[in-house]
Amino acid sequence: MTQTSILTNDLQVHIAKAIGAAGGWLGFDDFMALALYTPGLGYYANDSLKFGLMPAGAHGLKGAGSDFVTAPELSPRFGQTLARQVAQALQASATAEVWEFGAGSGALALQILDTLGPEIERYTIVDLSGSLRARQRERLAVHGAKVRWATELPAEMRGVVLGNEVLDAMPVKLLMRLNGVWHERGVVAASLEAPQGRFIYADQLTALRPPLEVPGQQDYLTEIHPQAEGFIRTLADRLKVGAVFLLDYGFPEHEYYHPQRSMGTVMCHRNHLVDADALADVGLKDITAHVNFTGIALAGQEAGLAVAGYTSQGRFLLNCGLLDGMENSSLSERAMVQKLVNEHEMGELFKVIAFATGKLKNPDGTAWEPLGFNAGDRTHTL
Repeated sequence: MTQTSILTNDLQVHIAKAIGAAGGWLGFDDFMALALYTPGLGYYANDSLKFGLMPAGAHGLKGAGSDFVTAPELSPRFGQTLARQVAQALQASATAEVWEFGAGSGALALQILDTLGPEIERYTIVDLSGSLRARQRERLAVHGAKVRWATELPAEMRGVVLGNEVLDAMPVKLLMRLNGVWHERGVVAASLEAPQGRFIYADQLTALRPPLEVPGQQDYLTEIHPQAEGFIRTLADRLKVGAVFLLDYGFPEHEYYHPQRSMGTVMCHRNHLVDADALADVGLKDITAHVNFTGIALAGQEAGLAVAGYTSQGRFLLNCGLLDGMENSSLSERAMVQKLVNEHEMGELFKVIAFATGKLKNPDGTAWEPLGFNAGDRTHTL
């Protein structure tokens, strides 16, 4: 038995026990949390390589490959450009600390720290994955004691909060409308004889509903995001002065719950391939769902944060000067930067939402407006 088959078998046994303890049915959000975050076994808690440009075996390369690539791995210009927005927000809030949630490989943290240097007195990473924290420590060792790690938030925070592809990895509840009746979709063991084997979906009647009524009577699968919205409310409670910038793929509510989006948005990433079977190969692949940015904005507003901007990633990066100084860049560097902003790549699918709290002011005393939303702000579409 290979190491990967042992890993997924042990995780299947662990999840099967959780299903049994829950009475034979486990909500998808709980299943997703176990599949991703079970210590030592879940996808983000095991030692597999996750972030990188190449899948296993690409171009004849030997050894382990990665499962997906994020913007900081595509080009250091991503973090260098985001750093301009971070610097402006630090100045407006008169703070010197950055908080990054789910720092992944540590690439974004390194790019921002290298760019801003003494403007940042402390860079705090909040990451649940012990294996990723170890890799981050190695990568960020050059910045010494300036970088620290936390597993929980203090009672009060000040500074700039970052989250790149964090919300999409937060567990979601699945809702399924069958014959006009709403159910919550959960997970059961495939058989009593082999409860540690495959899992299957099972639906239960529920009072839960999507935030918008979905026209029609067709069968319709979708998600709601109580954990991501709860995360925003927690940030609102703890952040006393500062700004929040969250970058992820998703839609405003009216697009998210469109009648034609009837199969939901849950998807899995492994070896740079995408599939929709979240119940197979648990622990060996990422499970994500697109973000409902309207729900995120409302959660922040209701908890006391001000929405400071919302736009596409492409527009945000261009506003922050992504293309400045690229005249002598290599063809390969230009190609990677294009992936960050092109509509058919990450530029349009990925969005940026910002929040602010406290009295943030420009050096001249005027009200602060984030650099990244100077043109093309879409807050009115939320």
